[in-house]
Amino acid sequence: MHLTAARVREERDWVVDRTETVVPLINDVRDDLGEIFGTDVDAVTDDQYVEAVDAVFADGDLAVNVAAMVAILRDLDVEGDYPGFVVDEILGRELAGTIAGSQPLRTLGEATFHYADVHVHGDAGENAGIDDCEAALAAGFQERLPGWNWTERESPFSIER
Repeated sequence: MHLTAARVREERDWVVDRTETVVPLINDVRDDLGEIFGTDVDAVTDDQYVEAVDAVFADGDLAVNVAAMVAILRDLDVEGDYPGFVVDEILGRELAGTIAGSQPLRTLGEATFHYADVHVHGDAGENAGIDDCEAALAAGFQERLPGWNWTERESPFSIER
């Protein structure tokens, strides 16, 4: 694989083109997890998602890594799928964490990837890595975007000097 600035833009455009799939998945995950954890979580709009994608891809160092993982997952297919499911899980988890950001959001993105992944099943004609890519995008961006109560308050563990 050869990554150029043009290829990074292509992958960004592909991620934006998945808005109709990823945003509903983000909102489904948020609804489910909100119910499980007894909290209300704000829904994400298409515009918020696209703005967050643009923010990720505006950071060149982050963008090239996200683009590479997206490109690999988009192209990944294993005959019979099951023998290759570990590699798409590893890449999906890493993509979700990379998008989510620093700790603790990174770990939450990785964990949420596995939750989202069991709810996404690609079309029969798609490569096996596509649904893992969509789950990773949903998990990573849902952590990056506002809407969780605990991320919108001051931490009780902050120490002022």
